[in-house]
Amino acid sequence: MAVEVTWWGHATCTVEDSGVRVLTDPLFAGRLAHLRRRRGELPPPAAAVADAVVVSHLHSDHLHLPSLARLSPGTRLIVPRGARRAVPGLRRLDGLRIVEVAPGDEVAVGDVRVRAVPAAHDGRRLPVGPHRSPALGFVIHGGARTYFAGDTGLFDGMAAEVGPVDVALLPVGGWGPFLGHGHLDPERAARALAALGPRSAVPVHYGTYWPIGMDAVRPHEFHSPGDEFVRKAARRAPKVAVHRLAHGESVRPEVFR
Repeated sequence: MAVEVTWWGHATCTVEDSGVRVLTDPLFAGRLAHLRRRRGELPPPAAAVADAVVVSHLHSDHLHLPSLARLSPGTRLIVPRGARRAVPGLRRLDGLRIVEVAPGDEVAVGDVRVRAVPAAHDGRRLPVGPHRSPALGFVIHGGARTYFAGDTGLFDGMAAEVGPVDVALLPVGGWGPFLGHGHLDPERAARALAALGPRSAVPVHYGTYWPIGMDAVRPHEFHSPGDEFVRKAARRAPKVAVHRLAHGESVRPEVFR
């Protein structure tokens, strides 16, 4: 059975598999604090329609309360353990079915299972949140196995923790001119791809938001990560089909060997 991936920008994707729609890290804002959406139209209302939503960590560009408020009542919202305590606003989203998970936990959604896996990233609610909630990735098990990495750096045992996957949604950039620890740039993402060995990959988390007033500061860091990842992946993981999507574009990647 085919899986379809739609990239809405930043880390927001819809993964449709076995009749189940899973939405990742929804961010439906033209502006967030000092960040402005500089590429791609805002996702349409249909983008907020999902059977389940996964949130990889508590940073406000990944756990965005106004975007979560757009979800339909009854939507399953899968968040890191401790999220409701760290982000009190989640408790006001009383129409959602919130499930807190840690690495290794699984949640069944129709014919799909969503498994939480570790990520190497500061997962707390910034700027002052306590280190109580892990950053996570997720593997969506349906007709295919789709890995959404969230935000992560490379870490020992990454491929073993994630397990076999068919499609990898990997972050390849960020929203500022410099990437700190706990992130993948195009080179590190290509190395992760080689270790994971999926059939297909989609680069995400780049080319959408940029700090206001910094348009002229290292602009290549905004525009180029997707193309750089395609080139570096071709060298490090030549058997993987990489699909560089435009905002709002969908793909049905080949998943079976």
